[in-house]
Amino acid sequence: MVQIPLLKEVVEAPEGVTLALEGEYVVVRGPNGELKRRLYYPSVKITPEDGNIVIISLFPRKRQLAIIGTFASHIKNMIKGVTEGFTYKLKVVYSHFPITVKVKGNEMIVENFLGERVPRKTKIFGICKVKVMGQEITVEGINKEEVGQTAARLEQLTKIKGKDRRVFQDGIYLIKKDSMKV
Repeated sequence: MVQIPLLKEVVEAPEGVTLALEGEYVVVRGPNGELKRRLYYPSVKITPEDGNIVIISLFPRKRQLAIIGTFASHIKNMIKGVTEGFTYKLKVVYSHFPITVKVKGNEMIVENFLGERVPRKTKIFGICKVKVMGQEITVEGINKEEVGQTAARLEQLTKIKGKDRRVFQDGIYLIKKDSMKV
C-alpha cells in the first residue's frame, strides 16, 4: 500500500463560535458579529468537519506549508475578533501647537497640526469604532486588518516631513495593541 503525503491542520471552534464554509469563503459567527473571508489556494483544500475547519494539502511542498499556516492564522484571528475583538490605543503628542482630533461620521479630522490652518483628514477603514478621549484615541473592531489599517492611517496622517523629527516629535503614535504595549 502506498501512503500519500498529507499535510493537515485543524482549527477548532471554541464554545459560542460557529465556523462554516460558503464556497471559497470561510464564515465565522460569534457573540460580537460575523466575519467572512475568501481563502483560496490551488493545491490547498478547506473543509468543514464536526463544526471545525480542516485545512488539507496533498503532496505538500514548502509553499503549501506556508499557506496552510497563513490560512489557520487568519481563521484564528477571525475567531478572536468575533469573541473578544481587537483594541488599539494611540496617543496624541504635541509640544509646539495643541492638536485637536475629532471623529465626524467615518472620517478622522486632525486640526492645528504644527500650526497648519487646513485640517488633515483620513477615512476610518471598514467598520471600526474610534473614540477620542483627551489625548488618547481608541480604535476597536472585530476585524484585525481594519483596526490595524485605521490606526496606521492615523499615524501616517501626522507623519512629519521636511522638519527634523528629533525636534518636532508632534503626532499620533501607537502605544498599545490589545494587551501588548508597543
